[in-house]
Amino acid sequence: MKRFIQKLGPGLLFAGAAIGVSHLVQSTRSGADFGFGFLWALLLIHLVKYPFFQYGPRYASATGESLLEGYRKLGKGVLILYGVLTFLTMFTIQAAVTIVTAGIATSLFGDFISVKIWSVVILSICFVILNVGKYRFLDVMMKVIIITLTLTTLIATGMAVYNSSEAVSFTQHLPEGSLEITFLIAFMGWMPAPLDISVWHSLWTIEKQKTSIETSNPKTAVLDFNIGYIGTIILGVSFVGLGALIMHPTGNSFSTSAGTFSVQLIEMYTHSLGNWAYIIIGIAAFTTMFSTSLTTLDASPRSIHKTTELLFEKSFKNGYLIWSIGLILGTLSIYFFFLSEMGSLVKIATIISFITAPFYALSNYILISSKHTPKAWHPSKLMHVISGFGILFLIGFSVWYLTIL
Repeated sequence: MKRFIQKLGPGLLFAGAAIGVSHLVQSTRSGADFGFGFLWALLLIHLVKYPFFQYGPRYASATGESLLEGYRKLGKGVLILYGVLTFLTMFTIQAAVTIVTAGIATSLFGDFISVKIWSVVILSICFVILNVGKYRFLDVMMKVIIITLTLTTLIATGMAVYNSSEAVSFTQHLPEGSLEITFLIAFMGWMPAPLDISVWHSLWTIEKQKTSIETSNPKTAVLDFNIGYIGTIILGVSFVGLGALIMHPTGNSFSTSAGTFSVQLIEMYTHSLGNWAYIIIGIAAFTTMFSTSLTTLDASPRSIHKTTELLFEKSFKNGYLIWSIGLILGTLSIYFFFLSEMGSLVKIATIISFITAPFYALSNYILISSKHTPKAWHPSKLMHVISGFGILFLIGFSVWYLTIL
């Protein structure tokens, strides 16, 4: 068991990056506003995105290189487009996850400093951790965080079911009007995560190989990923359940303010477990969002740094450090000069992620099915079918959304 846990890593990093805004914010809001009505969307989008997420660690462990090297083999234009999309989205994504983390910190540790200042503190701490502890520390830390979050969330959900006196309806709901459609797109955009995390996952798989004494193989990498992915499904359903069982019967909705939302979120847990659990749940929620802020601050600079090295065909010694500082400054610029409302930041980031998803789905599928991947690790017939359905779904849903704007 100890050896098995040691082999795990990138899959839990994936879960740590995924179980953040999509779960704490979007899933609980879905439950609060629609009950279990959008449960179909949660399960469907997990199925649709599954192959394209899995192809990241599968390709990396089968070839010893990340998806970025694979994109370069598909053509320089593919890698350039990835770099452009990453640069255009990474600041908004980092801003969205950090402001939620800052909001929870405000409610947990006190509002003696503003959410904006908390954001500065959180980004600074993440920067120090990543540049001192590096990947190995990130790997160990994430295992503790994910286990803590899983246990507390499942306990809270179980208590909510036990204490609920309302009749629960599982009638599924189709969106009506532009507001509900916009929410559905945002909900599915980051559920369980943006598809560009498949690139991050492939980079983490390579880093894991560097720090592990045991040789990785595609079978182990896929198992590691599946464990993390199943965890995101279970927790996604749990967060929807908490919103549906506790918030939905009251008719209340979650606030778009980071500070107010975090108070509502923690109170939702304590309503289920009791006031004694306030600190425990508060710390669990904070560490969850902190882990997301930490993984995104690591992955975005890591991926854009690797992209520039591949495009210019040269090594940049301090590229990761420079991009990390640039991401922090860009994120803080959004807060102080453009937009600091949590609701708007989350909506923008999640919708952009959904619209760009077809690019990652197509690129990953073409790469894993090409001559650049050992034939033994090409997708099975079932995965080909799911991939084809997923690509058509993502393209069709994105086009439909753009036509109704």
